[in-house]
Amino acid sequence: MDAFKKFFEKKKSDAKFKVAGHGRSLSSNASQHSSRSQGSHGMPHHRTHPTKDARQAGAAALARMETSKKGEVDWSLQAIKAQARRELEAERAAMEHMKLNDPDEQQAQAGPQEVQLEGAPLLAVQGVYFHCPLIGPEIATYDEIKKQIRDFLYSQIEEDRAISSCIIIHTCNKPKEKVSVCIETLCKYIENILSNPTEEKFRKIRISNRAYQERIHPIVGTKDFLQAAGFTIQDLPFNDTTDKFWVFPEDSLGDLQDLEQLRDALVSAEPIRPQLDRNLTVLLPAEAASHVELPAEFFCLTADELKKEMQNRAAAVERSQMLMTKAMRERVEVREMRKYRFSLIRVRFPNGLILQGTFGVHEKFEEVIKFVQENLVNDWRPFFLSISGGGKVTEESQNLVELRLVPAVVFNFEWDPDVQDPNLDDDVFLGPETLMLLQGKGSPA
Repeated sequence: MDAFKKFFEKKKSDAKFKVAGHGRSLSSNASQHSSRSQGSHGMPHHRTHPTKDARQAGAAALARMETSKKGEVDWSLQAIKAQARRELEAERAAMEHMKLNDPDEQQAQAGPQEVQLEGAPLLAVQGVYFHCPLIGPEIATYDEIKKQIRDFLYSQIEEDRAISSCIIIHTCNKPKEKVSVCIETLCKYIENILSNPTEEKFRKIRISNRAYQERIHPIVGTKDFLQAAGFTIQDLPFNDTTDKFWVFPEDSLGDLQDLEQLRDALVSAEPIRPQLDRNLTVLLPAEAASHVELPAEFFCLTADELKKEMQNRAAAVERSQMLMTKAMRERVEVREMRKYRFSLIRVRFPNGLILQGTFGVHEKFEEVIKFVQENLVNDWRPFFLSISGGGKVTEESQNLVELRLVPAVVFNFEWDPDVQDPNLDDDVFLGPETLMLLQGKGSPA
């Protein structure tokens, strides 16, 4: 609906203005601008002197800008490439040293070996984070973003009670079955008035009624919705006493078009959900070689399910002794993977750098392709993602669970050899903005 579209466009623009900070009109003079830059108590802000590290970083940034303007070498990019090259050489040297010192053990342990390099930090995924473009660019945990969305919607009640209440009903309640029953009942109330505007009984809703108490009262946002529809709470006679009713006033029957539009808005509204943040990270080879610990958010096991873990393991032992067909084994494997909610995706480039992102297990593989493409130095050149020993992944329409890419996987990146880029070297992969994430990780200045 146009009303919902205008509502969201306005709120998104407001969120962007919050990020932009204080503005300055062209007609304002210097004194006005100076007074605007003062603190909330009228005191001017005193700039603190930058630290030595900050001055060095600023000088390096200015030097990079000057060299890029003159078409000279990007020394920051060269330093990052040199750091990655040194770590790859150190990793290869460590592997050769291991083979020379203990060849029998190296031969017995098939598969990739974990190499601990000196100074390599323990890399662990700190957590799973979310964001909501409607309220701003901040990222936080799911519960924190959900609370921010709820607070934001309630802050809009006075401005637009009708649309806000519709979205609150869809967003701030669960399960879906109870929300659907509530919406169906509210629509029935309105349809009764639209079909029988002169019938007084259809314009009254007894609050103590069992249907209202079970279907409407527990759902957040329904009171604001009924107020937006025009209902008011009144004490009316009922069974030799008085009771509270929602009453639709008779003087509002002249124009029922707004009531009909509100019903359509309630049906067509959609919930606002926190969106998974990719938690984009670029890793050096030494960081990727260290152990990865998945946070608790990656698992969807409850406390009761954890208590049954021993029973599940016993059942798994029994299943391993059974003769199963390939289809039966695949079903068991998929069921095991459904214990995870998220998947940690890493893409290893030939120069040793690793691109890392977090995905939902039910997202399609095409979202991984899009994520990698957005961070490349040129997003038009085709590429391949392959798993060591598993070949290239081509089923982009399948989700990560179906492709067995859960809970973590490392892809190897390679350009399509049939398509060349004459403006770039083949060993340049990530874009400048993505490479800036490596600043401060120990790469030489």
